[in-house]
Amino acid sequence: MGAALLATLAACSSGPVRRVSEPAARLQQVTVNADGSWTALVRIENYSSIPMRFDRFSLALEAAGQEAGTLQASPGLDIGLESADVVETRLVPSAGAKLAAADALAGGRSLGYALRGEVFATPDESSKQREFEVEHRSTLSPAPGLPGVLR
Repeated sequence: MGAALLATLAACSSGPVRRVSEPAARLQQVTVNADGSWTALVRIENYSSIPMRFDRFSLALEAAGQEAGTLQASPGLDIGLESADVVETRLVPSAGAKLAAADALAGGRSLGYALRGEVFATPDESSKQREFEVEHRSTLSPAPGLPGVLR
């Protein structure tokens, strides 16, 4: 009986599994500003079982198949385990992407987009930053009552 008790105690002492999973990045909202620039809210999702510090990201953005530009930020943002947060970035999009967004807004249609790039994060209690490749495709739709806003 003593050996079984020791084995049980040894199993309990290891604690929960600390897992670092690939994060995700997606657009939560894009606002077309009067000067033609875009304000993009990038949602960073931490799927890890530990908190992570999201140091920076560089994401190539395509809108309706048109290269729009690169969303970059260095938020230094701590995101808890299996949680998410939003980072605001600005972008001066390409002419083709501007036209695609204007067409979607004017016609009340959705706008397909793709994000592709890198997110750099440091797992909690670690000094080693890791690079994660991310890719995401989805659509944004005009927000009712909010001119120039796609969600």
